[in-house]
Amino acid sequence: MEYFGNKDILKHHKTGFLSSRKCPAEVVLKSYEWAKLQRHKGNCVVCGNHSQIEKDVFDILLKGAQPLVLVLPRGLKKRWDKSLLENIEKKRLLIISPFAIDITRVTRETAIHKNETILSLSDNIVVGYKSPNGQLDRLLTNLKFDHV
Repeated sequence: MEYFGNKDILKHHKTGFLSSRKCPAEVVLKSYEWAKLQRHKGNCVVCGNHSQIEKDVFDILLKGAQPLVLVLPRGLKKRWDKSLLENIEKKRLLIISPFAIDITRVTRETAIHKNETILSLSDNIVVGYKSPNGQLDRLLTNLKFDHV
């Protein structure tokens, strides 16, 4: 596991956010509202930023002041966006990769491993949407989670 940022964030109570890539519009809107509520309450969220809904939820959360954990479906980058670096400097962001730095392409397998990492780091899970019989549906079998 590779880390960039404030590892003390892992001591917080953490809610993991997961969602299938394709989801109904009403779920997207509910996910945005959920993210705004977490930001307002100052709750620590663990999420990815691979799919569009993950990117949007992460961007909403990044506008707050609460601690945040980003899990990548690839190795850590060598260059980072200014906004991410600013939040790392503020000690409110931790970026985690379960992969070596030379893993630069996202595959189905790396995306699954990213989701497994989010599950392992989180104290509870919230799901935006899971496609019936999809990868996320299989991953969440027999696990307790909430919907947005």
